[in-house]
Amino acid sequence: MVAWSPAPVEGVRETLFDGYQRLLPRERRSAPVTIVEIDEAALAEHGQWPWPRTRVAELVSRIAELEPAAIGLDLLFPEPDRFSPAELSRLIPLPEDLAESLQNLPSNDAWLAQAMRGRKVVLAIAGLEERPAQGTPPLREYGRALASVPEIDEAAAGRGLISVDLPERSVRRVPLVARVADVPVAALALELWRVGTGARHFALSDAGGGLLRVEFADAAVPVQRDGSMWLRYSAHDAGRFVSAADLFSGNVDPEMFRTKLVLVGVTGVGLLDYKATPLGEQVPGVELHAQLIEQIFDAAYLVRPAWALWLELAFLCGGAGLLIALVPAVRVHLSVAAVLGLQAVFVVAALWAFSRGVLIDAAWPALGLSVAFSVLLAATLSEADRQRRELREAAARAAGELEAARRIQMGLLPDTSLFDAEPRFSLRALVQPARTVGGDFYDCFKLDERRLFFVVGDVSGKGMPAALFMALCKTTIKAAVVSARAEPATALRRAGQEIARDNPETFFVTAFAGTLDLETGELVYCNAGHEPPYVLRAGGLQRLPTAPRPPVGVPGVFSFEAETLHLAHGERLCALTDGVTEAMNEAGELYGARRLERLLAALPAHAAPGEINAAVVEDVKRFVGNAAASDDLTLLALRWN
Repeated sequence: MVAWSPAPVEGVRETLFDGYQRLLPRERRSAPVTIVEIDEAALAEHGQWPWPRTRVAELVSRIAELEPAAIGLDLLFPEPDRFSPAELSRLIPLPEDLAESLQNLPSNDAWLAQAMRGRKVVLAIAGLEERPAQGTPPLREYGRALASVPEIDEAAAGRGLISVDLPERSVRRVPLVARVADVPVAALALELWRVGTGARHFALSDAGGGLLRVEFADAAVPVQRDGSMWLRYSAHDAGRFVSAADLFSGNVDPEMFRTKLVLVGVTGVGLLDYKATPLGEQVPGVELHAQLIEQIFDAAYLVRPAWALWLELAFLCGGAGLLIALVPAVRVHLSVAAVLGLQAVFVVAALWAFSRGVLIDAAWPALGLSVAFSVLLAATLSEADRQRRELREAAARAAGELEAARRIQMGLLPDTSLFDAEPRFSLRALVQPARTVGGDFYDCFKLDERRLFFVVGDVSGKGMPAALFMALCKTTIKAAVVSARAEPATALRRAGQEIARDNPETFFVTAFAGTLDLETGELVYCNAGHEPPYVLRAGGLQRLPTAPRPPVGVPGVFSFEAETLHLAHGERLCALTDGVTEAMNEAGELYGARRLERLLAALPAHAAPGEINAAVVEDVKRFVGNAAASDDLTLLALRWN
């Protein structure tokens, strides 16, 4: 135990054990002891301490007349009484014959010895020169004892040890059995009990679990391996005490003495025989012996077995193992709650054990658990920080790659400003992905000097998969247009067959494709499941009528039919994706086709394609507000001049 109990740990342990005592003090159920106190009242009436031994002898006689079981004197008489007649004759100049007469009188020590002789009186002895324990069991050892003068000592029925812990500390343990000059000696309380019951001796035996058993009379008291016993305190009770002044005056209840174990001790404040207890009280030293006797009488023992340390270690290892599994897996506040919960379990278990008389130290396992939690939390946070750094680096790389993908995707879309020199038409188009990249696209190119082909498409899905599929669709549709000689329906049918052939994710694309004759204004178009475009005429707004057709890339064989429309000079066509009509604001409301139609109808007749696109984008942005974009947005505006 010593190796596991450095001073800081021992200090915390003792403080914890004191806390147990405060929470669960011993209930005083019996009263086997009466204390005769030499208190302030007795000192005021019979003089200062030490009294002449004759007065102590009178006190012993008065107590003996009340028929106690035994009397224990928590007093030491190590020197001859200076008030003895012979001592006075040497201290005071007297006539020779008077001095000689005084020297022939019995000493005060003899009077006290006479009062004790034949009565069950136990004297106190104090151990001196404590030395390292030797032998088996390793009881506390003292080189010698401070005892009363031989004349008094010889008259005693027994002698009991009164040594306790250091006076500046709370008294938590007292030696119930110790060795003095290699001779086993019982504590005053134990010796008083032995003498009171008439037992001839006490015996030491191994109780198991690193404990000893002290047996005497009908009692078997468990003690620590060094022979010490933990005191389990009850609150200070004045009912234990009788003033010596009352005893001298005869003003006492005889029942407080009859068959009781009577202790005699000093309690006067100026005599400095006060001890601190775990309950936070200062009590006279003689009360410690009374508490010990009561504790034995009620069998209210406190022990700390050798296995207690292993149990505490098991608490720590089990709790640490749980934290090792828990801390990296749950949030910090849950792991903190787990630590506090485990520590609370330790304390509750220790309190329960204390109520059963076993001292379990919950302090160092709880402290060890805090240290383990701190280390685990630091390691977990360090690992989380490392993962965050890696995620930030990965996110930065991904952001760079997405930005590169966005630039590549935008680069795949034609630059409509290349047609600005063309007098027969004006065209502007734009794509705004909901994310960095998207699935909307447009394309426009002149098949020859007379014909212009354009297409607006919306791939199912969003993000990178849609962007990859968009590139495939745009390329495939363009190749199909060239091979179909500008026939939109044929081009979309061929493109759909090609896309459906190698499409494990079953993506599809809605598309509106048209070919404009730049000389006549004839528009041949085909709609494959796409939003119908609008035609802005002088007489109002018209939405192109389209027969229902499936999207491009849907598995199966479908026919696509072309339809024809003639544009008048200056008429404009606005093609779009559903990212316009299905734009959503913070309230969850859709932009809708009606709002778009009102906006387009209100535009000036001379509004250029770029102005049309800008007006639509601005109105959508105003409607959406701070809500995140829900879909890609694409616009293509064309005017035949």
